[in-house]
Amino acid sequence: METKLIAAFAGSPAPTTFIVNVIHVHPGKQEEAFEIIQDVVHYVAERKEGFLWSSLAKSTDGQTVVNVEAIQGAGNVDEFFADPAFVEKFRRLDAVSKSEFHTYTVGDLVLPRRATAV
Repeated sequence: METKLIAAFAGSPAPTTFIVNVIHVHPGKQEEAFEIIQDVVHYVAERKEGFLWSSLAKSTDGQTVVNVEAIQGAGNVDEFFADPAFVEKFRRLDAVSKSEFHTYTVGDLVLPRRATAV
């Protein structure tokens, strides 16, 4: 039986770790950079237990690509980079961009305020 996961918001911060990778692309290389990081993320999603989800986006000005990725813990980063195939895929970004890679933990979750009936 196949298990389906559904992404949802919670009312309080969960102890989730996020990777935010801002990829500053070389002129005219946004699509290539997007395809490379897409390949990297799909590789991780198919093979690494610590992977939860990822959101990939291209800036409208053509200058950046962003990967916001949720993982189980900061230790997963070391696990990913210990995989030679992952490193080889990730390093392909060097030819088309300069990356800024940071790890974050959730400190606050802000949701829209909803009007309540009196």
